[in-house]
Amino acid sequence: MCTVTYYPGKTGFILTHNRDEAPKRASQQITDAGNSYRRYVFPRDTGAGGTWITADDTGQVACLLNGAFIKHPHQPPYRRSRGLILLDCFEAPDPVRFLENYDFSGIEPFTLLFFRANTVLEMRWDESRLHMATLPGNQTHFWCSATLYPPDMQAQREHVFRNWLSEHVQAPRAEDLLQLHRTGSVGDPENNYVMNRQERVRTVSITQVVCAADEARMQYFDLLNKREDVRALTLQRELN
Repeated sequence: MCTVTYYPGKTGFILTHNRDEAPKRASQQITDAGNSYRRYVFPRDTGAGGTWITADDTGQVACLLNGAFIKHPHQPPYRRSRGLILLDCFEAPDPVRFLENYDFSGIEPFTLLFFRANTVLEMRWDESRLHMATLPGNQTHFWCSATLYPPDMQAQREHVFRNWLSEHVQAPRAEDLLQLHRTGSVGDPENNYVMNRQERVRTVSITQVVCAADEARMQYFDLLNKREDVRALTLQRELN
């Protein structure tokens, strides 16, 4: 599942995430949670109870895509749902350190992206080892799920993003990126940014997180039920 774009700003970033999933796996509106370390918000998957994107009041945001590098055989049962990993880490004092020491054995392959303090951390679990890379937080980035999009289609879809950026002389606004995520096209309904593969898998929602100097704001758009939800968190500290 998923198409993700990251756009950095002067005091934060804009992260936009299209969720591709079986339509029967409907999701709820945004959920609030908290502990002694942070408050955080996320849309909950009503099936496994997990989530695919989370933001907290320290300016940290994480999201998840299915698959690591290539499409893998689906071999259930798995020990734990991938969607629960984000909730596990945001319950910890230091989410990144928690993830670095997490036992991923028995969990289906995934790509986990973690954003904080002008840093993008990319973690890919291929079912045998965890591959970690730190990407520059001052550059734009694009990802899409390896389980749905083979390498050549990933390249085509990223090309749409790069072309779109080149046409924007001024920095795009959050609403501009939302429009891209609604309309980005490779000329194929099964592979466009909002895709539909005969109702077996389709883009069911778009979630956008805008992190600024003093606020993290999550907007959730349920494309199946035409429903929206917005939550804002006042940050405990300024983004660096």
